[in-house]
Amino acid sequence: MNIPEHIAIIMDGNGRWAGKRHLPRIMGHRRGVESVKNITKACVNLGVKYLTLYAFSTENWNRPRKEIRSLFKLLDNFISTQIRLFNENNVRIYFIGDRKKIDPEIRKKMEKIERDTKDHKKLILNIALSYGSRQEILSAVKALSGEVKNGLISPDDIDEKVFSKHLYTKHCPDPDLLIRTSGEMRVSNFLLWQISYSEIYVTPKLWPDFGEKDLEKAIEEYQHRERRFGK
Repeated sequence: MNIPEHIAIIMDGNGRWAGKRHLPRIMGHRRGVESVKNITKACVNLGVKYLTLYAFSTENWNRPRKEIRSLFKLLDNFISTQIRLFNENNVRIYFIGDRKKIDPEIRKKMEKIERDTKDHKKLILNIALSYGSRQEILSAVKALSGEVKNGLISPDDIDEKVFSKHLYTKHCPDPDLLIRTSGEMRVSNFLLWQISYSEIYVTPKLWPDFGEKDLEKAIEEYQHRERRFGK
């Protein structure tokens, strides 16, 4: 069937979905959470092993404070109410990104759900939160520089494999397929290192409207492509 092992999704269009319906932006984000649940279950059913969702970027901290508070209330509710979804579908949760700016109480809940799902093996769900790829790469460079300085590693030992082990995604392979909703033709500082050879699929569907059939269409497109990895 050639199902991609790892799918990454830039979930874009929540605000525009709400705007088209003359609704507050938060209503688009709430509907977007429903798409997260639907696509997570669809990936389990299709046999996808890793799913990475771009939930909140480092640049999103520049949004209005009211919107940020509402987004993290949604996250708090999602963490508190969806443990049954993850348990029933054997889904393990990882949060990837810089957690320092996130409220300590929410961080505790994030850590708890990571612990509670650590034995699940059917799907790894990475939620990219307060995530920026440039910041991730700089963090890896700083970590490797410290190891060189302390004599733990030689500069000549640093290759792609070693570098990748210092990224937030060290526990999973690079994405086979990158999906972006809303029709925007950019990657928005998302997994810049990891998507070097990913197939890219862009759909005009806004994220709240993106469902299982849309995911299957993206996978079907992926299956018809020839991956050459630069060869």
